[in-house]
Amino acid sequence: MSFETIQFAAADGVATLTLNRPAVMNALNTRMRAEITQALTTLSPDVRAVVMTGAGREFCSGQDLTDAGAAADLERTLREEYEPMLAAVTTCPVPVIAAVNGVAAGAGANLALAADVVIAAESASFIQAFTRIGLIPDAGGTWIIPRAVGMARAMGMMLFAEPVSARQAADWGMIWQALPDADFAAGVTARAQALAKGPTGAFLAIRQALAASFKNDMPAQLALEARLQGQAGRSADFAEGATAFLEKRPAVFTGR
Repeated sequence: MSFETIQFAAADGVATLTLNRPAVMNALNTRMRAEITQALTTLSPDVRAVVMTGAGREFCSGQDLTDAGAAADLERTLREEYEPMLAAVTTCPVPVIAAVNGVAAGAGANLALAADVVIAAESASFIQAFTRIGLIPDAGGTWIIPRAVGMARAMGMMLFAEPVSARQAADWGMIWQALPDADFAAGVTARAQALAKGPTGAFLAIRQALAASFKNDMPAQLALEARLQGQAGRSADFAEGATAFLEKRPAVFTGR
């Protein structure tokens, strides 16, 4: 596939999607949203993990305010362009790591936070910058952030629009890990490779179970766990995992 606003390449089971508009801090425009959606919904069968990152010094500055067509009708843009993009992330058939290499602002922050795992360089930061231009957080921010950090911290982030450092975000539980800049690239690669070699079906069942846990009561969650575990128990990866355990060797998962 050929893209204009992103770079997309796959090797050793890991696809890397790079937001590639560094001259405008990788701001999201209509074309970029469409290309992210296309890339994540047309993955090759040999891809078993995705890393999403930004070109240059920033991850993503959010909505491109010079994109006049998008700004003219924000409700339409959110429904027709952002919602499919975010759904492509949250329903991706393989785990998605957001590798936040720099500032993640506005919708760019919330795009990152929609990933299954967020790993950030310590020099990176997250900012809900919407009130600076008289808007409210969107792109899923009002759903994701309070569930991750609680109402008080979410409210403060959104009202004051102050940056939250990667280390603080990790301490709050908003992201999985903040790594020293010197270790960031190697750390992301190691995590992505681990996911690409893991039991893909089990990973996706974990995503499904955790998402449902916010609305289920305990009996409903137990029933869901039983159903998902039943599916996992019929997989080739479980057969391999159990055999490898008994043979005292590392399992070789195939994602099936």
